[in-house]
Amino acid sequence: MDPDLDRFDSRRPTVYAPRGVVATSQPLAAAAGRDVLQRGGNAFDAAVATAAALNVVEPTSTGLGGDAFAMYRTANGDVGAMRAAGHAPEGATRERVRDAVAASQGIDPGDATMPERGPHAVTVPGTARGWEATVDRFGELSLSRVLQPAVRLATEGFPVTEVVADQWRHAEALFEAPNAREAYLFGGAAPDVGQTVRLPALGRSLERIAEAGADVVYEGEIAEAIASTVQDAGGFMTVEDLAGFDVEWPEPLSTTYNGAEVYELGPNNQGQIALEALNVAEAIGAGEEPYDSPERVHAFVEAMKVAFQDGHHYITDPAFEPVQPLHDPAYATERASLIGEEPLADVPVGAPGAPGEEADTVLLTTADDAGNLVSFINSRYKGFGSGLVAGDTGIALQNRGASFSLDPDDPNRLEPGKRPFHTLIPALARLGEADWTAFGTMGGYMQPQGHVQVLSNLVDYDMPLQAALDAPRWRYREDGTVALEARLVEGIAPKLARRGHDVRVEPPRSFGGSQVVRNRGGTLSGATEPRKDGHVSPL
Repeated sequence: MDPDLDRFDSRRPTVYAPRGVVATSQPLAAAAGRDVLQRGGNAFDAAVATAAALNVVEPTSTGLGGDAFAMYRTANGDVGAMRAAGHAPEGATRERVRDAVAASQGIDPGDATMPERGPHAVTVPGTARGWEATVDRFGELSLSRVLQPAVRLATEGFPVTEVVADQWRHAEALFEAPNAREAYLFGGAAPDVGQTVRLPALGRSLERIAEAGADVVYEGEIAEAIASTVQDAGGFMTVEDLAGFDVEWPEPLSTTYNGAEVYELGPNNQGQIALEALNVAEAIGAGEEPYDSPERVHAFVEAMKVAFQDGHHYITDPAFEPVQPLHDPAYATERASLIGEEPLADVPVGAPGAPGEEADTVLLTTADDAGNLVSFINSRYKGFGSGLVAGDTGIALQNRGASFSLDPDDPNRLEPGKRPFHTLIPALARLGEADWTAFGTMGGYMQPQGHVQVLSNLVDYDMPLQAALDAPRWRYREDGTVALEARLVEGIAPKLARRGHDVRVEPPRSFGGSQVVRNRGGTLSGATEPRKDGHVSPL
């Protein structure tokens, strides 16, 4: 039976394509991926081309100074993952960082916490290695060819879109050093909507990577610029820290949700939170509730609360501490017993004020007619990151280390060489026989909540692809409130409040940004986030 399209308030149609499709948050980046597909690349080449272009046209959310991850299904049916997540410098002990932070803030060392900005929030950037490894292992083209659209955009210029222009404004206060302001501000100001800007320093770095490969970022002149910039600001990053970094190919974790097989990244990423939430939601029948009912929202929110409580207590770098199998359905059955008619109280979501509550990310999804599907996610963590730009490279360095803890009893405590808890989670799902989708949601702790909602929309309510993204969303917040998008409020908010939920209404931008592509029996389709400057580019 065809679904009632009007009921789901879809703002635009799902895009169908015969040869390939790219979905992401910025039209020029989607076009870059399509260009690579058209020139003989596959979905993996297109993913890296799109990610590199986003590094230029949406520099407020991603960059070479951050980390990258992928979840994929190859044309021959293999399901896998790529993790390019950097670690803390070997010299970054808790004691050294605590003392340095205390001295810089004029406080007692016992009162110091991990800073959100500055040199101690910088971890080794994984992006360049992740791009190169993806193309080398699965692509059809050279890294040099795949990076050319991004190089052109950086050197020749591009007009800034609405969402990106709004996000760019925080750079005016963030960037203090002359090299950083020169790289990303224009006459000391962020660009206006529609203003054409060039990023020549970043363009030169992209050209060097295209010519010499990722080694230039980890062992060459860019590595030296990164290390010296962090050290000059008081941090502990060295060229040796950069040279020791490599990409991982971890086995994805999976579960089934109402018949769909779902694949996520395990620790140190928060994929287990999404998987546990889906397991708990299935155990309590959340997806069986009427779509427009408060019972549905209550059930899914409570499932998320339980998963967040477990995830933020246990998930850490498994090389330093084993992590429980939170995605085990048997464990979810046990945890589901906590959920009743009234909301669970005092359930934490991360650390109060942690950047993960409101983080910035880019997500892209690609598919080709050979059968490859890729969900690729790339981020510096929050905005332009730490506030540091490496020398004259135009590379803004991430602040992912801000999610470490200086508490020695915290599983996510800072240790030399350790990777922090990571919010980034690309995802993959098999919805039926010969029916695969690559998807994800941007936005810190909204990511697993977006995964649950998009997947439920597709599986439980049989929504068309674009309608599954357009549907109004809810979000459980770090402060214990339940945020609702305005279109979801009527008839639901008062009933949730009577159950005991602390409900508030937030604007669409608070509910993340999703992208999705699908291969259903050889038919390719894609959908993009209406809350961003999103675009689907078909071939």
